[in-house]
Amino acid sequence: MPARIAVDALGGDDAPASVVRGVLDAVAADPDLEVLLVGDPELIGDAVAGVPRVRVAASGGRVAQEADPVEAVRADPGCSIGVAARLVRDGEADALVSAGHSGATLAAAVLLVGRQAGVSRPALAAVLPGATGPTVLVDAGANLDTSARQLHEFAHLGCAFAEDVLGLREATCGLLAIGEEPGKGDQRMKEAHALIAADPALRYRGSVEGRDALTSAVDVIVSDGFAGNVLLKACEGTAREAFRRVRAEATGPRAALGGILLRPALRRVRDDLDPDTYGGAHLLGCRGVAVIAHGAARPHGIARACRYAAEGVRADLPGRIAARIGALGA
Repeated sequence: MPARIAVDALGGDDAPASVVRGVLDAVAADPDLEVLLVGDPELIGDAVAGVPRVRVAASGGRVAQEADPVEAVRADPGCSIGVAARLVRDGEADALVSAGHSGATLAAAVLLVGRQAGVSRPALAAVLPGATGPTVLVDAGANLDTSARQLHEFAHLGCAFAEDVLGLREATCGLLAIGEEPGKGDQRMKEAHALIAADPALRYRGSVEGRDALTSAVDVIVSDGFAGNVLLKACEGTAREAFRRVRAEATGPRAALGGILLRPALRRVRDDLDPDTYGGAHLLGCRGVAVIAHGAARPHGIARACRYAAEGVRADLPGRIAARIGALGA
């Protein structure tokens, strides 16, 4: 199935160079992928001239990292992420991808592409490398202040994503808390627990703790965006540092033969924990597919983000979520 992706060519630490190289890799690997590179034609036009299925959509500049995201998108309708979002809104693209200002990407997706009916707040779905398969963390940073009802929505958003994009059958979910007992947490958490537990459409396994993030205790961990983002960054930082220390021991002067034999296993662990494995996080609950890529994404991370967005398009992720949320409100 063809997938048309609008890519913010000016988003990311090494834009547009890494973005352009990543897009070229993505279209070379997927014959049904079409990309609209949004940015300054003078900066990116020569690099993609004559490349099949890649076109340039002219835009203004990027949103500065220090800018207020909502104000920046509203004040500069010609900014690269704003143009990319309008391409999705107007049906010229099926999805948008940006490694730029994450807040601006979120604002553009919500304000310009729009929320799906019944979704009060879109949420970010990050994928963690569980012990036996991927674990979805939702929300991973889009909403810092959430209600019990919104956490209930997030459970449905996350399960739809886990089943329809990641292919997990009958996804289970748990509510991130400070203990396994149902009574742990403030009143909002208790209300969220009651709502999710009473929903027959969800396979709820109760409260989970931060230590369960990488154990595959559940397929979907439900959280507000503040706690979810802290958990995500803690997992990434701990994994990176643990890998660095083990690699230093296995490849240092004392490693000898045992360290040499460990190197293939270390490479597999590195690839499993690499933030670029999925290329970014899906923003669930918008009328189109949106992927927020890592700001430091290298070309292979951008390529994966494009393919990741295409998977969401081909799975009709917005349609699947609409059906679930519609049933929730019935």
